[in-house]
Amino acid sequence: MAASDSAGDDSLYPIAVLIDELKNEDVQLRLNSIKKLSTIALALGVERTRTELIPFLTETIYDEDEVLLALAEQLGNFTVLVGGPEHAYCLLPPLESLATVEETVVRDRAVESLRNVAVQHNPGDLETHFIPLVLRLSSGDWFTSRTSACGLYAVCYPRASATIKADLRSHFRTLCTDDTPMVRRAAAGKLGELARAVELEYVKSDLIPMFVNLAQDEQDSVRLLAVDACITIASLLEQEDVEQLVMPTLRQSTGDTSWRVRYMVADHFTNLQSAVGDEITRTDLVPAFQSLLKDTEAEVRAAAANKVRDFCANLGKPHQESIIMTNILPCVKELVADPNQHVKSALASVIMGLSPILGRHNTVEHLLPLFLSQLKDECPEVRLNIISNLDCVNEVIGIQQLSQSLLPAIVELAEDSKWRVRSAIIEYMPLLAGQLGKEFFDEKLNALCMTWLMDHVFAIREAATMNLRKLVDQFGAEWAENTIIPKVLAMSRDQNYLYRMTCLFCINVLAEACGSDISTRLLMPTVLSMAGDKVANVRFNVAKTLQKIAPQLDQAVIQPQVKPVLDKLNGDADIDVKYSASEAITGIAALG
Repeated sequence: MAASDSAGDDSLYPIAVLIDELKNEDVQLRLNSIKKLSTIALALGVERTRTELIPFLTETIYDEDEVLLALAEQLGNFTVLVGGPEHAYCLLPPLESLATVEETVVRDRAVESLRNVAVQHNPGDLETHFIPLVLRLSSGDWFTSRTSACGLYAVCYPRASATIKADLRSHFRTLCTDDTPMVRRAAAGKLGELARAVELEYVKSDLIPMFVNLAQDEQDSVRLLAVDACITIASLLEQEDVEQLVMPTLRQSTGDTSWRVRYMVADHFTNLQSAVGDEITRTDLVPAFQSLLKDTEAEVRAAAANKVRDFCANLGKPHQESIIMTNILPCVKELVADPNQHVKSALASVIMGLSPILGRHNTVEHLLPLFLSQLKDECPEVRLNIISNLDCVNEVIGIQQLSQSLLPAIVELAEDSKWRVRSAIIEYMPLLAGQLGKEFFDEKLNALCMTWLMDHVFAIREAATMNLRKLVDQFGAEWAENTIIPKVLAMSRDQNYLYRMTCLFCINVLAEACGSDISTRLLMPTVLSMAGDKVANVRFNVAKTLQKIAPQLDQAVIQPQVKPVLDKLNGDADIDVKYSASEAITGIAALG
């Protein structure tokens, strides 16, 4: 009997330990115990997980949000641990409780897990267990349960019987007219997803009236979420139905009194364009887009400006050019001089993309003046966005048309007082070099690249060093030998030790790009000559550089020239120099 009691105690051990840990005052301990639930479930087996662990967890939902979040996440992957899909319904009680808590992230995670579990229910269990849960949440006293319910309709609707489907549509309609704005928001956010699951006849008869109501809600936070549903519903309908059932509401949204709703329309405009098709785009969306580009709120204009290229690219080919030239370009010309820098910056990031759409003649005549105007804009971000998208125009008209105006803008950015602006233009230099060609680059921009190597900000000197490497990749080792290497090596004699260090950093990256001959003939002698520098920082970087470039050197020079210098540095009075020299000696020996 005693043995039997003992065995019983052992079998209860995992639950007992879990209870103790979940009652512990230390939140981290409770969190850790929740995170190892799957291990505990495996130890208990599927039977006891269903009959002991899950009921215990259902009764214990009272904890900190962090612990509840971890629990909601764990339970979404628990189906196999309770015995597979036929027992998936066992997981619903704790998840239902979690879907009603106050903290939004916990509820959202619980809904996500409920959706995972719903998919694993067979149709019978779905109607017996899951759909009643959805309806309970839908009619809960607290808005928290009703908001959670909105996210569950689309996963259970397709597999329900016709009678229950009608019931689900009716309950969702009630949620769309709920007294609490948070519930209506949740319903508006999930209406599009439900529309994809519902039969087309009921989309027209049941869901579109819900959409119309939500799009005219007194709360703008509800109305703006209806824009997403509008895209989905329009994509499901025939053209004639879109015009009749959706467009009156969409027209209202594009001119909504709330800028946040207009912003949402502008931000989703190309998706709306795809959903309604070419004909309605031409008759309705083009005027609406013009209106958004001229909106009184800068945020709306910026969102619309961001869509200019994609909207124009997606226009039907027969009318594309005439619509752009007649309707869109006049608005774009106004935006180039917009008082708000975010609007100008958004436009600058996409305007170059109009070149391939409009072709050479229109680009030269209409777009080029706009690009040149933006290259002179007082806002650095506008100028950078134009320069970073030059390749679009280069393909259409060639870079020469732009180069003369481009140069002053590049020089200005290169000398900007903000180091991050200087850093950004350095990033685009290899791209510009490729587009402008070697001759133009050498004549106009080479000196600029060398100037950056002596910038007072380390990050700029570092970026300029990497820039040299990319330029060598672009123009070749012979160009490097004739053009930049003499200037880099001259820095080894500069009075400022920081620039002598920069010389070494440049050699580190140039050696690999330039190959063995140049490394041995030009770079190595300079490094060796710096071994006696009076600044210890320079000397230990000499050792590091010799180790770095050793694989590129002619191996015949290692013993007679490199090794004696490293041996000398290995006896240096400075401990860091000795360490670097010792590392270099070991590293080079390993190569041999």
